[in-house]
Amino acid sequence: MEKNGSTKIDIPETSRERKGKAPLLGGSGPGPGPAEYAKGAGYKKGIAIFDLILRISAAAAALAATATMGTTEQTLPFFTQFFQFQASYDDLPTFTFFVIAMALVSGYLVLSIPFSIVCIARPHALAPRLLLIIFDTLAVTLATSAAGASTAIVYLAHEGNSGANWLAVCQQFTDFCQKTSTAVVAGFSTVVLLIFLVVLSACALRKHY
Repeated sequence: MEKNGSTKIDIPETSRERKGKAPLLGGSGPGPGPAEYAKGAGYKKGIAIFDLILRISAAAAALAATATMGTTEQTLPFFTQFFQFQASYDDLPTFTFFVIAMALVSGYLVLSIPFSIVCIARPHALAPRLLLIIFDTLAVTLATSAAGASTAIVYLAHEGNSGANWLAVCQQFTDFCQKTSTAVVAGFSTVVLLIFLVVLSACALRKHY
């Protein structure tokens, strides 16, 4: 088209240019939309709520294991002039380690509850979830070693070992053996709950929005 001695050529906009401008005009770049973000937040919040429930249950189990083993003591009604038949958890280093380890685990679980609440309030927060999965894994290791070692001692107390001339003391110290067995069961319950906590944290970290 000619006007005032100049020539202007209209070049139609190509489809490639229109495609390139669409994200800028529409504001829809790559990434999740509001619906997907809300869905991801709901998914993580549900996991965080279940995590809190399991964490409180694990803390209760660990406290029960610590209290049960830490108060285990029995004195037989018969005794001699120079010797009294008594059994206590601190007579065996393994049971002492069990009490210390489970006390540490229960203390950690109680202190970790606020972090679990933070994960409920902020489902997409990454740092609290990473801290929980790291320390939960350490707690699983500590609780498993304590419960496993104590299980071996409880088994020997119930069954004895004829090859090593170890007597089955549970025939006399029935209450002592019953309480130590209960404590070990509570310890393994703590281990199972901690494993579930680690799995939940892994699931929460796997799905990002």
